[in-house]
Amino acid sequence: MTPDKKVKILATLGPATRGIDDIRELVQAGVNIFRLNFSHGDHADHAQRYQWIREVEQQLNYPLGILMDLQGPKLRVGRFADGKVLLQRGQALRLDLDPTPGDQRRVNLPHPEIIAALEPGMDLLLDDGKLRLRVTARHSDAIDTEVLNGGELSDRKGVNVPQAVLDLSPLTAKDRRDLSFGLELGVDWVALSFVQRPEDIREARALIGNKAFLMAKIEKPSAVTQLREIAELSDAIMVARGDLGVEVPAESVPQIQKNIIGTCRALGKPVVVATQMLESMRFSPAPTRAEVTDVANAVAEGADAVMLSAETASGDYPLEAVQMMSKIIRQVENGPDYQAQLDVSRPKAEATVSDAISCAIRRISSILPVAVLVNYSESGSSSLRAARERPTVPILNLTPNLQAARRLTVAWGVHSVVNDRLKQVDEVCSTALEIAQAQGMAQRGDTLVITAGVPFGQPGSTNSLRIETLI
Repeated sequence: MTPDKKVKILATLGPATRGIDDIRELVQAGVNIFRLNFSHGDHADHAQRYQWIREVEQQLNYPLGILMDLQGPKLRVGRFADGKVLLQRGQALRLDLDPTPGDQRRVNLPHPEIIAALEPGMDLLLDDGKLRLRVTARHSDAIDTEVLNGGELSDRKGVNVPQAVLDLSPLTAKDRRDLSFGLELGVDWVALSFVQRPEDIREARALIGNKAFLMAKIEKPSAVTQLREIAELSDAIMVARGDLGVEVPAESVPQIQKNIIGTCRALGKPVVVATQMLESMRFSPAPTRAEVTDVANAVAEGADAVMLSAETASGDYPLEAVQMMSKIIRQVENGPDYQAQLDVSRPKAEATVSDAISCAIRRISSILPVAVLVNYSESGSSSLRAARERPTVPILNLTPNLQAARRLTVAWGVHSVVNDRLKQVDEVCSTALEIAQAQGMAQRGDTLVITAGVPFGQPGSTNSLRIETLI
């Protein structure tokens, strides 16, 4: 499993995955980390896929990350007496707490927190933004609205409230059950949906503890406005463009994506760009040119990873989608402007030993013909700081900690090898040379930059740098 790209691929599993052979093919095609979407499937389904991933990890001796994606609150209208109604522009529609089936004039909205948060002049979006209502009055148990964009509205369609922050936890009772199951199973990452504010991250962190790493999904306007605080509290960020594209104007999404990637790079936090990247490949063996450009832009902007959703979960061409995404990543990374763009957008280093070392190895790799940067890291944090620099060559992360290796499957340019036999710094150099050659990342005559810490084996102590040649 010689790494041939720096940007990672996160692939969602679902009914399209029929067994362990499918998992192995996806990994060999370029997948680094898998997503278990708890909005679909039951615990038995997820446990089976988890087991398949771990078996492939052992077979290939290649760390694989597993991310569980919590569903989060699903806000929906109630039911209609006839199953649906046709709303006309300009008509009035009341949304209330009455569970009685609705009609042309009213419908149940079983979410008192929405009614409490709305004010006249605010908008509601229904059915993924297809219908838009404007609040004209609020009562204790209902809101009156005017239909701005009409159309057919049927039972249990979703509600988005982009202009209000709801007094609502991102963790439902279902999420808490799922989280307990996933942590017991042993997932490496937890993706938190419906993040509105920093307090949501603290709530989730209290439940997760140190059992997994936390990825915040940015899909609400309020999360965009508090992005830096949310990112500082999280281990990684996902640009969840599905709901985000419903709640903000579509033309705003590209700039928001750029801002999120820039913020995460400045903080040294991995960032994943997700949703509809190769959507047409659900039913076609080839993507549209616009989709190829979308993936290429995310790579060029400096994303750590790009994600496939329905393409690999339920599509007809999951393997082809991964192969195509890998091709796009390699094409961009090998382009003449890729490194120059990353250099221009490089964030300022912090006044720490770790950043000083990271800046030094990036600079050395631009002066000498370095083949690979080798970093010995217990926790993986120093390899994350090295990845923040976006060096020209890949980062080989040697670690005794399998959990740290799985964490770094989402980090740009980091390829991890688990080795628990190292006892002192001198052994790191000889072992690094040996492993780099075995991994196909270096050959005789190549120069390697090797970093480690003294005292050896103490997390957060990376403070030494050596330049070695593979003889």
